Amino acid sequence: MKRIRTIIIALALFSSRGKNTKETNSNEKKLSINTKKSKTMKKVLFVLTNHEDLGDTGMKTGFWIEEFAAPYYLLKDKGIEITLASPKGGQPPIDPKSNEPDFQTPATIRFNDDKETQEILSKTIKLETVNQADYDAVFYPGGHGVVWDLAEDENSIALIEDFYNNNKPVAAVCHAPAIFKNTKNTDGTSLVNGKKVTGFTNGEEEAVQLTSVVPFLVEDMLKSNGGIYTKKADWSPYAVEDGLLITGQNPASSEPVAELLLEKLK
Repeated sequence: MKRIRTIIIALALFSSRGKNTKETNSNEKKLSINTKKSKTMKKVLFVLTNHEDLGDTGMKTGFWIEEFAAPYYLLKDKGIEITLASPKGGQPPIDPKSNEPDFQTPATIRFNDDKETQEILSKTIKLETVNQADYDAVFYPGGHGVVWDLAEDENSIALIEDFYNNNKPVAAVCHAPAIFKNTKNTDGTSLVNGKKVTGFTNGEEEAVQLTSVVPFLVEDMLKSNGGIYTKKADWSPYAVEDGLLITGQNPASSEPVAELLLEKLK
């Protein structure tokens, strides 16, 4: 009888140990999956302007909502992790014109109803604290503000060069290709020299009557820096990819730029 009791206890202990082993293996498998997911999730840095004065006109500018919202949601919905930064940090100014009824799109409507993203946007991190090693790509939404601050910002210039030299994509749309005004290759030549690029056209700038207001014209700057500048009809969607550089012509080009960036990240 004593022997039978011993056998029963031994069997119970063996069964319990097997169950615990299965649970441990299951937990280890879950941990492995989560770790793998964390390692494979791509991270993109968005850099927005902090400049809000439209020259000496007395009017306001900033970033263009469509050029932020469309790429942001396209990438986010595909599982891309996005961090927002700006030269000064905090809330970047929104160009009030981009919030007018004529410029609403599904992406801007979604943004206007998205309190969570608005909260994140209000707390952009300072550009000087950013390390390119933490991200897989950088994206610059446009808006006239860019031609004043990000075109000249030393932290932005160094960051773009760092991304490029570490074989990571740099994307910009509309006025945002202004960021290439002062960026250089390691040999001292302009980063866009000999590269296919696009950006807000002279004709589009004339159409919004700001040719004499902005400090420089994006199209002229890209050409003078040696860029192989191409464009489509004013206001037509158009995006160009050349190696690590991805550029878009105008607000309508925001999603095409994001789509090219997404493919690049794959």
